[in-house]
Amino acid sequence: MKKLEYFLADERATIAVGDSLAKVVLAQNEQSDKAQPALIVYLNGDLGAGKTTLTRGFVRGMGHKGNVKSPTYTLVEPYELPPWQVYHFDLYRLGDAEELEYMGIRDYFAENCCCFIEWPEKGAGILAKADIVIELDYQDEQRTVVLDAFTARGEAVLQRYSQLQK
Repeated sequence: MKKLEYFLADERATIAVGDSLAKVVLAQNEQSDKAQPALIVYLNGDLGAGKTTLTRGFVRGMGHKGNVKSPTYTLVEPYELPPWQVYHFDLYRLGDAEELEYMGIRDYFAENCCCFIEWPEKGAGILAKADIVIELDYQDEQRTVVLDAFTARGEAVLQRYSQLQK
C-alpha cells in the first residue's frame, strides 16, 4: 500500500486518522518482542489544515490523556508513552535547518520513537527520511488527506491502516 486518500468531513474525522495510525503502531509493537524502528511522519498543509489535530489523534491514540498542544514556539513537544516516545515537531518558526543539529535532532529518531513533523521542508538536509508523508488540503469547508509511504516501514503501516478502514 503506497498511497491512500480520504475525505475528512470534520475535526473528528481528522483526529480519527491519527488515532487509527496509533492503533497500527501499537498493534505492530504487540506482534514483536523487539524494539520497533522509528516512525517518521512528515505533515504538509497550509496553516489551519489540521496537522496538529491529526497529531493530537495519534498522541491520544497512543494513550496520552492530557492536553496536546502545538509546538509552534517550543519546536518540539515530547510525550512519554512507554514503550514509545512520541515527538511532535513544528518547524514553522525555524530560522535555519542547522538549528536542528544543535538541538540533537538525530537522537529523536531512535527505536520506539514516533516523530510527527510539521513544516518538514524547513529541516531539509537535516531531517531523517520520512516513512509516511501526510498531505492535508482544504476541500471547501472540509479537508482531504493523502497518506503516502516512502519506506517499507511506511508501506507496512499504511497496509494495516487501510485494513482498519474497511
